[in-house]
Amino acid sequence: MSVTNTSGRRKTAVARIYLKDGAGAITVNGKDHKVYFPTLPLQYIVNQSLEVSELVGRYDITVNVQGGGVKGQAEAVRLAIAKAIVELDAEKKPALRAKGLMTRDMRMVERKKPGRAKARKKFQFSKR
Repeated sequence: MSVTNTSGRRKTAVARIYLKDGAGAITVNGKDHKVYFPTLPLQYIVNQSLEVSELVGRYDITVNVQGGGVKGQAEAVRLAIAKAIVELDAEKKPALRAKGLMTRDMRMVERKKPGRAKARKKFQFSKR
């Protein structure tokens, strides 16, 4: 029994996963993924890579994830699982890529600039 480990990132979230043969249990930071990601859209994001590659219930996945918010963490986990699936079976890659699951979303929060309220928002203009 071999363990495949990969990582995925989104915004400031980093997910490290360990994928091995099993019954389909997904554990995130020591909790079941349905407890850690309580809403259905987040659970769907986590399972998306497995569903596209038709591997639901074939692997046990242990996830360590930190940083970011819940959405960023879920998307980081999704990318890590997709990368692990491709590492095991390269023939699954075209199907995953077609759904956009192999691409690291590189969008990050834009930094705040000096003399501005936020990254682009300006302070209220006063004519006098």
